[in-house]
Amino acid sequence: MKRQSMTAYGAPLEETEAPTPVPSGTEVLVRVSHCGVCHSDIHMHDGYFDLGDGKQLDVRGGRELPFTLGHEIAGVVEAVGPEADGVEIGGHFAVYPWAGCGSCGVCRRGDEHLCTVTRHLGITVDGGYATHVVVPHPRYLLDASGIDPQLAGSYMCSGLTAYGALRKVLDRAGDGPLLVVGLGGVGMMALQFAKALYGGDVLVADVDAAKREKAMELGAALALDPADETARKTTLKATGGGVAAALDFVGAESSLAFAQGALRKGGTAVVAGLMGGRLSMPIPMFPLRAIGIVGTFVGSLTDAREMLDLVRSGRIAPIPVELRPLAAADQALNDLRAGRVLGRVVLTP
Repeated sequence: MKRQSMTAYGAPLEETEAPTPVPSGTEVLVRVSHCGVCHSDIHMHDGYFDLGDGKQLDVRGGRELPFTLGHEIAGVVEAVGPEADGVEIGGHFAVYPWAGCGSCGVCRRGDEHLCTVTRHLGITVDGGYATHVVVPHPRYLLDASGIDPQLAGSYMCSGLTAYGALRKVLDRAGDGPLLVVGLGGVGMMALQFAKALYGGDVLVADVDAAKREKAMELGAALALDPADETARKTTLKATGGGVAAALDFVGAESSLAFAQGALRKGGTAVVAGLMGGRLSMPIPMFPLRAIGIVGTFVGSLTDAREMLDLVRSGRIAPIPVELRPLAAADQALNDLRAGRVLGRVVLTP
């Protein structure tokens, strides 16, 4: 099989070839039809997360090179292991990449994505920037019928992250508007899920004017430039004192500062982005404003199934997609890093 792989951290991806795997046990071999390029791939490619103040979280350990990125995977079952029950060759699926050990308490309660034993495709084991990928168990194959094949894989990260973040604040819908900060692929999907589920006005914020314009076309009530020093005052005035909840899909110092600053008393900011940096706030402001700041990480298998059912219902408009061949994976990473992507780049092996 052919792959676009990291041969060194931070270096351009290179085409590598390896024997097509033969699945064993419960494994399933999927021929990749589409694989989205996610901003998390950039962090894996760099080999670290920015913790602010010059500190880094090194994520290179335990990953052998060459390594194949890509966790937003959709494809067709090509072969199955002898213990892989309930799946037929030829079926088209979205691949849930957030596998854990499957047996610990966290996994048993349904939060496998939070397991400490990570077997995440494209993150800790080889992923979908390839013609084929090995999926450890049929339970990670989700029916993609009725789903746009160009986006089926991206719903497993972009969509699931947006859906998971939104679920944390749905109980705030009666308290006031929602703010979505960051209009990459995840933020664009969050806008669509919020329109379907939140029940109130959805404001958006991004430094890119083209993304703000597209969000308004997709139904945002107000689009703001968070770099504009008047943006916070505009938000507070437009919402009568602030938003009830804010979803930060950038995860940078500036984006979280804007998100929490736009909250009304009792509001909640949910952080999903991983851009990096540090948060600095006067501690008395937490009780005086009664605000909360919480983190979120993708979503469970149950969340993924619920989300795909919602997409299948036709209530979620698709985000912009640009298809590129597998050989363009490195350029796609560079374009995403430089902010030149509107919506999602999806590779087609």
